[in-house]
Amino acid sequence: QFEDFHNSHAYDLLDQYKDKVPCFNDDIQGTASVVVTGMFSAMRALKQQLKDQKVLFLGAGSAATGIAHLIADAMVEEGLTREEALARIKLFDSKGLVAKKRTAPLTPAKMPFAAEDAPAETFLEAIREIKPTAIIGVSAQGGAFTKECLEEMAKINERPIIFALSNPTSKAECTAEEAYTYTDGRCLFACGSPFKPVEYKGKTFVPRQGNNHYVFPGIGLGAIFSRAKLIPNEVFLVAAKVLADMVKPEDLERGSLYPALSEVREISAEIGAAVAGYIFDKNLAEIEKPADLKKAVKDAMWDPKHAHFIQE
Repeated sequence: QFEDFHNSHAYDLLDQYKDKVPCFNDDIQGTASVVVTGMFSAMRALKQQLKDQKVLFLGAGSAATGIAHLIADAMVEEGLTREEALARIKLFDSKGLVAKKRTAPLTPAKMPFAAEDAPAETFLEAIREIKPTAIIGVSAQGGAFTKECLEEMAKINERPIIFALSNPTSKAECTAEEAYTYTDGRCLFACGSPFKPVEYKGKTFVPRQGNNHYVFPGIGLGAIFSRAKLIPNEVFLVAAKVLADMVKPEDLERGSLYPALSEVREISAEIGAAVAGYIFDKNLAEIEKPADLKKAVKDAMWDPKHAHFIQE
């Protein structure tokens, strides 16, 4: 967590060391992987492609820009140019919509997503101007997705994507109940704080957290197992795809964009094997690839059972 050395250093430290030692930043890259998983799951529910979405972020820190870059990577995989992908993603921070014409210079992380102009001074104005299909909150501003914002998203989209990812609960951009109520039960919702199931018009929605603990154990496992020389950014897209594939149709039916957390050990094994496979395929491993990679990775996982060491 390079942010522990202050947020302003997170990207610099990652850029300085990512091509020298096997490291990753969970706030920037792990968060991005889990959020992209949620977007992939939403695409399954909508029967659409990520490249056709327009995404508006509330918040423009290292977590937001990390997520935004990985969404752009996924859009490029689906056929867009990098420029086209970046143009479909916008950031809104404390000064309004992030734009190139600001008086104060933009940080390098924000610059790729800057709009040409930014007349929108409120988040509601930005929604009306950009008409996003998805809003992603990483602002730590409790209640920032207001009733009006949610209703506007429901007006623009048949099934709006609403990700209120800030935690703890007091800092969540909206609650699960607010999201479902103000979008008439039509939204695809993910959260950063835990929320109980929501009953709305006779249907029970089960919101799940887009939490990093879905991916970082598996990513670490795959990297350690393969003795990775480096951990390339593509690994986080690999992890997102594996996690999204583990979301069952019945999960989506209940509004859950992630698998149950009770499955985290199985999830970690699958992600670990996929990450290790990528490391081997890119010749970044310091050991030979085993014949049965999935079994070898699963066998390498720590099992929390201990022998009795107390002498009689």
